Amino acid sequence: MSFFLKHMTNNLWHGEFSSFPENVAVHAISARLGGVSGKPYDSLNLALHVGDEPGDVLKNRELFANSLHLRAKDIITPEQVHGDRVLRVTEEDRGRGSGSYADAIPQTDALITNVPGLPLMLCFADCVPILFVDPEKNAVGIAHGGWKGTMQKIAQKTLLAMQREFGTDPKDCLAGIGPSIGPCCYEVGGEVREACRNAFPDVWQKLLIQGEDGKTRLDLWQANRLQLLEAGMPEENVECAEECTCCKHNWFYSYRADGGTTGRIGALIALREY
Repeated sequence: MSFFLKHMTNNLWHGEFSSFPENVAVHAISARLGGVSGKPYDSLNLALHVGDEPGDVLKNRELFANSLHLRAKDIITPEQVHGDRVLRVTEEDRGRGSGSYADAIPQTDALITNVPGLPLMLCFADCVPILFVDPEKNAVGIAHGGWKGTMQKIAQKTLLAMQREFGTDPKDCLAGIGPSIGPCCYEVGGEVREACRNAFPDVWQKLLIQGEDGKTRLDLWQANRLQLLEAGMPEENVECAEECTCCKHNWFYSYRADGGTTGRIGALIALREY
């Protein structure tokens, strides 16, 4: 298994998980290259809520969706609030948030569906994208794991929601943990350390890394991976990109590395239409 960046066209790149079956779902995690946005959002910013020109964002969404042979106007995207709400979306939700942030699904940090051809997209700049494919029940999901969502076990709750809504067996489901700020760069303070101890009482020492500089760093990749294993997903079914957005902010947007004003990459997944 591996995560790899693939060049599409005109400097547009896709990050993909090799374990995800192409005949079941189409998925991609965007890089920041190949779009039309100007500084400081340069260039493939996919978020409408960060201060970028809306027309540029919509053009970027068209470029990204077209490269996947999807329509930007079909994308469903939510207002992400670092919570743990998981929502099942249906045909009636097609296009919500695609052209206007005001129309996005409110206060939701994970989406699941079993409707073919319905693209789910979340936006990121250091937080963790977690993508799901159930090739047995033909269902997909996507979650936003910042530190707050990770401590609320948003990845695990997304998997359990798929189990509840679609009959997903965790042993059949595949998950991909996408590019985000890594344990190399994610310095945290007392509030986050305490939340980690409370959320992961048996394994928090594996997640909080004490550096030689005296600073504590959090391993969000491992925290999301462990909560999926806890819910019954086999270790071999969880693939991690292990790409730090802060280290590689020339490829990906990073809130920390870019000083707080930056664009957002998009993680998108959709069931293939039969």
